[in-house]
Formats: sequence, structure tokens, C-alpha cells
Amino acid sequence: MQQIFGFFGGLLGYVLWAAFWLIQNFGLSIIVFTIIIKLVLLPFSIKQQRSMAGNARLGKKQKELREKYGNNRVKLQEEMNKLYEKEGIKPTGGCLTTIVPMLIILGIFYAVAYPLTNTLHLNSQSVNDAIAAVNAIPGYAMNANPTYQEISLLKFMAEVGNPDTLGNLFGQAFSSVEINRILDFAGGFNTFGVDLLAIPSEHGFFSGYILFPVFCFLSNIGSQLIMMRVNKNTMQQPGCMKVMLIVFPVISAFIAYSVPAAVAFYWIISAVIGLVQSIVLGKLYSPARITANSEARHAALMFENEAKVPYVYAPKTTAVVNNTAKKKK
Repeated sequence: MQQIFGFFGGLLGYVLWAAFWLIQNFGLSIIVFTIIIKLVLLPFSIKQQRSMAGNARLGKKQKELREKYGNNRVKLQEEMNKLYEKEGIKPTGGCLTTIVPMLIILGIFYAVAYPLTNTLHLNSQSVNDAIAAVNAIPGYAMNANPTYQEISLLKFMAEVGNPDTLGNLFGQAFSSVEINRILDFAGGFNTFGVDLLAIPSEHGFFSGYILFPVFCFLSNIGSQLIMMRVNKNTMQQPGCMKVMLIVFPVISAFIAYSVPAAVAFYWIISAVIGLVQSIVLGKLYSPARITANSEARHAALMFENEAKVPYVYAPKTTAVVNNTAKKKK
């Protein structure tokens, strides 16, 4: 599984590196990178929103069918299928549009969490050798979570800073050109005076870096609550899902507290941009607007079909009607 997401991360890493190469600031690069990815995924997001709104539009009719055929599941399913076919709605139409963006989102995470192999595209064995060399230094401990050890290595190299010292330590893993490239990359992690390589847990609960897990929690829970409000007619969440709306932001805040701030920064930016996108799409493709557009198209189609029917002048028919009326008199 990690290899699959690592592959996606490697592809998306080229986009992230291109943004960094132009801007020379990793924080700003994440913002540009996230906007680009959101634009690429926009067709999927539109299709998903339209599918949600389309299903919500059928809510009243579905309820009537359940009340009428609630005791006959076979008949209920048959009538439901007829309803979907008549309205042109696919009940599973949003599945693919949900899976594809999720795969890409995980790929983005791997691009951010593995900056040396997936963004700089250095040899993975060389990176692992460098990590082993740092772990062998007495008294120095890298992040225990293997997922974030590349960022820890990047942080270590930025703290040392001297290419000659790093060359003596990593001479067998990285060339002098690669070491200078890594140092240039690490130098771009200072955004607005904040070190994105810093780990909040290492600076204490009352440091300024605690804002990263706090904002991570607020942005995630806020985006989900506002999305539910925007799509109040399309998102009927069961009790277990409502619980997860709280659990996921809490988990993300806990992880953000123990990993480099760059990862939390990406989560925050992604949640905020996703929130703006959801609000816009919720307005453009609301159930009411889709219903109005559907009725307008239906009326236009009826007028078009009526216009195609040729006019037939039938005077004899009129004469027969008149004669019949006279005889009745």
C-alpha cells in the first residue's frame, strides 16, 4: 500500500518541486501546489456535488416509495430503480468521484511527508543510509515514526548547515551536489518567520507552534460543519458518522502535535481551500438550482416536441361536428 501511495506521491512531488523551484519557499509552494491540485480535481468535485444534489432532489419521492412499499423490499427496489432511471440519477455515481480524489490526497500527503524521495527524488537507498547514519550518532534521536524520518533528516541537515561536515557524514550516501541541493531545499522551510521543520511537541505545549495542531483541528472540524450546513439537504449523516466528524479532527490535531509543522500546514491549507470550494459548489449545484434547471430543460423539451408535430387542417371534421350539433337541436 505504501508503494502505491508513494508512487502517487512521487508524481505529485514533481508539481511540488516545480512550485518550490519558482517560489523558493516551501510554505508558499504548498499553497500554490494545493490550489493546482484542487483545480485538477475540480471536475471530480463538481460531479460529486451534482450527484449529491441529484440524490437529495429525489428525497421526497424516495420517502413516498418507502412508505408505500416498505413491506416489500423487492418491489421497493424495483420502483427505486425505475425512479433513478426516469430522473437520470445513478445511486453509485459519486463513488468513483470520491475514490479518485482520495487516492490523490493520499499521494499529496506522501509528497509532503517524504520530501527527499518524493519531492527531490533522491535515491531511496541513499536516503535510508543517511537516516541510519544520523540514528547512529550518540545522543541524537530522530522522529520515532518512520513516516516522518525524511523530514527529520532534512531538519538535521538544515541545523548542521555546513556542506563539508555533511559531506564527511553522508559522503557515501549523497554527492556534494545533492547535499547543496538539500540545503537549498531546507532553507525554504522558513515561511513568515516560522520553521516548518519544527515539531510542536519538541517546543512544548505553550509554544507558538501549538497553533499548528490547534488550527489543524479547527480547520478540519470547521470545514466539515460548514460543508454540512451548505449541503444540509444532501448530507444526512447517521450517528456514527457524526461521531467521526469529531474524531478525525481530534486525530489530525494529535498527529500534527508530534510531526513537523510542514505536514500540519498542508492539512490546514487543504482544509481551508477545500472549504471555499465546497461553499462555491454548494451554491452553484444546490438541489434547488438543479431542480429548477431540470424543470426548465423538461419544459423546453416539451415545447420542442410540440413544435415538431405538424399542423393538420381538417375542415371536414369541423363540418361533421357542426352537422351533428344541428341534428341534436
